Amino acid sequence: MNLVKRNNSSSNLFPALMEEFFRPDWMGGSQNLNTLTVPPVNIRETETTFEVELSAPGFNKDIFQIEIDNDLLSISAEIKTENTTEEEGKFTRREFSSSSFKRSFKLPETVNQDEINAGYENGILRVTLPKREEALPKPKRSISIS
Repeated sequence: MNLVKRNNSSSNLFPALMEEFFRPDWMGGSQNLNTLTVPPVNIRETETTFEVELSAPGFNKDIFQIEIDNDLLSISAEIKTENTTEEEGKFTRREFSSSSFKRSFKLPETVNQDEINAGYENGILRVTLPKREEALPKPKRSISIS
């Protein structure tokens, strides 16, 4: 027995009408929630470090906050935009512009928290987490037989 999905055009009429009626911009203008989505993150492990790369193009490096508390690395940013232009007359709708995000990561015990550094270049925030000396791989050695 095969199951076939049917698409009745009459059954799609009601959701389409409801979608049109409850559209976010029904008061005029388009919807702008003024919130940042959570920026994507890449985490790479090498022999000597962990590298956290956060994609945030167009940001200023001064808005980032990087904190460590109880082995928890937190990266956050907040943007507030104030419109200082003078306007005459009244307005029926005006939306404030403010957005923020926060990403947190549990640090492994192998990270040397005193040597963590960060840099921002070409829209990528890079946080370098060096590994502790005892966590680094030991070099190969030969053992003589007595």
